[in-house]
Amino acid sequence: MKKMIIQITSGKGPAECCRAVAKVQQLMVAQAHQQNIKIEVLDRIEADETDTFKSVTFTAEGSSLDSFIKEWQGTVQWISVSPFRRQHKRKNWFVGVSALPVSELPVWRDVEVKLETCRASGPGGQHVNKVETAVRGTHVPSGIQVLAMDNRSQLENKKLCLQRLQAKVMAWQTETLINQQQQQWLNHHTLERGNVIKTIRQPL
Repeated sequence: MKKMIIQITSGKGPAECCRAVAKVQQLMVAQAHQQNIKIEVLDRIEADETDTFKSVTFTAEGSSLDSFIKEWQGTVQWISVSPFRRQHKRKNWFVGVSALPVSELPVWRDVEVKLETCRASGPGGQHVNKVETAVRGTHVPSGIQVLAMDNRSQLENKKLCLQRLQAKVMAWQTETLINQQQQQWLNHHTLERGNVIKTIRQPL
């Protein structure tokens, strides 16, 4: 069973490319479900328009992962009129799909996490717990922080905090590696000139 981290990015593209990121994610998730590939979203960076993302990072795990990655990895061309600028003549929008083996990421170490407890406010801030049940986790090397206050149990919040923090850190590490190895996918003009791996003709 192989596990990969996949990132879909709009590079420096406009809102239409950010919309294409969301649509490509939907198609990939649907296909993964059909092929018994498990998908877990790690991070989404939202763009300005509704249902648009600058990037989406997720893990994919399954036995048919190689063919799945081969079909999507590279530059994806989405052909559609703009849903945001109806009079705009351009119809070609580009996103980059990159994949990295989980093994290439630095090893997660709990000792690099600083956990702090704090009081969690109730609905509307009207009630404040006298017991510190909320947990804030900080990944010291990166400075990334996550606050968990979903449960009344400090132990459950600690588990949630660690899970969310690890996902955030993994997404950050992936972004760092992709910046180093696949710089062209973060440049919209390079996306246009790159070899298109997949072309999709659907409304955005």
